[in-house]
Amino acid sequence: MLFTSGNILLIGSILLFVSIVVGKTGYRFGVPSLLLFLLVGMLFGSDGLGIQFHNAGEAQFIGMVALCVILFSGGMDTKLHQIKPILAPGIMLSTIGVLLTAILTGVFIWWISGMSWSNLYFPLTTSLLLAATMSSTDSASVFAILRSQKINLKHHLRPMLELESGSNDPMAYMLTIMLIQFVNSSDMGISSIATSLAIQFAVGAVAGYALGRLTVLMLNRLNIDNHALYPILLLAFVFFTYSFTDLLHGNGYLAVYIAGIIVGNNKIKYRREVYTFMDGLTWLGQIIMFLCLGLLVNPHEMLEVAIVASLIAIFMIIISRPISVFLCLLPFGKRINMRSRLFVSWVGLRGAVPIIFATYPVVENVPGASRIFNIVFFITIISLILQGTTVSKLADTLKLSSPMPKEGNDFGVELPDDIDSSLSDLTITAEHIARGDTLKDMHLPKGTLVMIVKRGTKHLIPYGSMHLHIGDKLLLISESVSTPEE
Repeated sequence: MLFTSGNILLIGSILLFVSIVVGKTGYRFGVPSLLLFLLVGMLFGSDGLGIQFHNAGEAQFIGMVALCVILFSGGMDTKLHQIKPILAPGIMLSTIGVLLTAILTGVFIWWISGMSWSNLYFPLTTSLLLAATMSSTDSASVFAILRSQKINLKHHLRPMLELESGSNDPMAYMLTIMLIQFVNSSDMGISSIATSLAIQFAVGAVAGYALGRLTVLMLNRLNIDNHALYPILLLAFVFFTYSFTDLLHGNGYLAVYIAGIIVGNNKIKYRREVYTFMDGLTWLGQIIMFLCLGLLVNPHEMLEVAIVASLIAIFMIIISRPISVFLCLLPFGKRINMRSRLFVSWVGLRGAVPIIFATYPVVENVPGASRIFNIVFFITIISLILQGTTVSKLADTLKLSSPMPKEGNDFGVELPDDIDSSLSDLTITAEHIARGDTLKDMHLPKGTLVMIVKRGTKHLIPYGSMHLHIGDKLLLISESVSTPEE
């Protein structure tokens, strides 16, 4: 079955519906939703129900669009006060860590190439290219697993992992592109590679910061009658940031992530609507991206590389990733303890990004490109199954998990960013009304008022002589984060 203008909506809607239902079912059993989206694509693909999708270029474009949204959304959720304590180790992991992982894994692939049992015959440059495509931690997988499973971690580990996964794709992307050029032309030197890396990082960082500030300015200055257009305006800035940075020969992925951080840490109009829109769009991007990659692969071809891919996956999980992490975190001494380093080593999740990067050799007709793609795809499945399903359990085992802080309030009410107040809720207990059961008997902090009283399913307007009952919920507005003393 081929995608045509007549059936693309029918097939697409069925794929989305099945993916969401399967993802919801898998979540109950601790299976990463992204893995299930990938498997749904494979089930409906050429070796399954027969949907034919073999255009690596189109899959690459879909992945690029989805990654822009995912990285920007991840940047918006990254709070500067959380990443400041771990900024240095996070940057080390996203740059030096990626480079070390690529080198160690590439040398291992080259070492097993040519062995009688391996059916792999890659020279060193192609081996390094294969390693480079999967050298970064996948941002979509890390963001999705940490947030969907509501994993809260001690020692600033969660922001460090999100910072690493959100900012290390540019390094892997540049290594992949440069090694493709080296394999195809063999006329690039180490100095030219290093110069190109520096330029892409510098231009990407500067453009991301500048365009992020411009986005905040335009969102707050433009007066649009229809509020629903603000999220769409933001989306336009996301794609402009990527494409404009790319035209300047900078790294668009890095620029998009930094722009997301700038927007997320500044006041913007209609923040709630914008975040809701971006969150839904991020999930849509992830689903479509994993579905397309699942449709692109021919599962029977992966059987030919199963043994080699399994060995490479084990080497990356047990050796190259931990060595890279420990070397990168070595300068930080006791700031990051051994349990934290072990956990960071394990959360080296592979996902859609390595598969997308593996399409670049296919598009550029690199020798052995189809085998590179199949190996990367197989390793991604192993990583999502082995690592993705055990992140939460490992955090508990290493005693790194902590209770998830409560977000928002039980009333679902939010204040605009330009109101310098905070909302909280309080459930009335016997202790609260021991000295008097009326609202005026409540000893509320100065500057705190009761907005709404919820009793069962009813919402009541508060007044001083109102009698409170045990179990009533109060919605409080305060000039600060302080809440009533219990």
